[in-house]
Amino acid sequence: MALPKERSMAFREQYFQHVDGAYEAASVRRKRPDKPLSLDRLEKNVRFVLVEVFPKVAKVLLLLVPVLVRDFVQFLLPAKKKSISNQLALVTGGGNGLGRALCFRLAQEGCSVAVADIDLVGARRTAEEVRTRFGVKADAFHVDVSDYGSVTKLKEAIESSLGNVDILVNNAALLAMLSLSEGKPEDVQRIVNVNLLSHFWTIRAFKDGMVERRRGHIVAICSLLGIVPFGRTISYCATKFGVRGLMESLENEFYQDGLKNDIHTTCVFPAGIRTRKGFVDLVKDIKLTVPLSSPEYVANLIVDAVRANKTEIVPSTWEMRLVAAIYPYMPKSLILLVVDTVLGVTPVLTSRE
Repeated sequence: MALPKERSMAFREQYFQHVDGAYEAASVRRKRPDKPLSLDRLEKNVRFVLVEVFPKVAKVLLLLVPVLVRDFVQFLLPAKKKSISNQLALVTGGGNGLGRALCFRLAQEGCSVAVADIDLVGARRTAEEVRTRFGVKADAFHVDVSDYGSVTKLKEAIESSLGNVDILVNNAALLAMLSLSEGKPEDVQRIVNVNLLSHFWTIRAFKDGMVERRRGHIVAICSLLGIVPFGRTISYCATKFGVRGLMESLENEFYQDGLKNDIHTTCVFPAGIRTRKGFVDLVKDIKLTVPLSSPEYVANLIVDAVRANKTEIVPSTWEMRLVAAIYPYMPKSLILLVVDTVLGVTPVLTSRE
């Protein structure tokens, strides 16, 4: 009899090797003919509740009290912050904007910094300023984060120049606001590759080293649009929802692997950052009343969150943090009303006869 892990591996191999006509359907459980269907089903449901559900619910309720007490105490007390001095931080998209501000803020904490960007000129400028201003090690690296081969070469180059990465900041992204049918197919593919798939490649490249050393922190720069979807930005929103799911799953996997105290994750949901001039002009043109924060302000909050091991952060105004917190529980009619109000569109109230 195959072990669960062996069975899992066998299924994966079969799943990825397509063979025409090789699909094997699961067997169907037959009903017992000696009992009425309703009685048989009732008996199974009662047995399932008594044997499976009730003991687990009781256990959860019993353990819930100390967990709630601990969380309440932690909420009241200021978070204890860890030191990240002398650690190596890799920031993708570190040549400009938020990435550049993050490099400076991490260097201020005493981190060595690997500045990775497809814009090598910007990366070199950032690295040089980090060395000059903060006196820490810093180097610039060219990378196309959407290409796995480029990411593996980046790993080799960083480890050869600076050492092992302790803090991975996935910041690189394309701020391309396209609806579903806008842009060429290759434009949409590029958005998905840079904004989502790149997180898979960088995490795959650096996670194993963190696990082996039992130390690490992975940061994903997501977006408020990874919590609150918005029309006309479907391609961007979809990738950010994907990043959110990836980070939540990754945190859960570290917990399952017994690494919750060794490797931490932080997912960042900014509402708007004053970076590219084109983006700021676009926000003004469409009269979108979204608060824009400076890169330095956001970077400061992110590094503070890393030091406090926070899993999620919305670095924006309290109004935006409130929206992010209550959005999943808001009725659709209220959501549409808020969207109309934010966009400056007066909703039309119609009555049914």
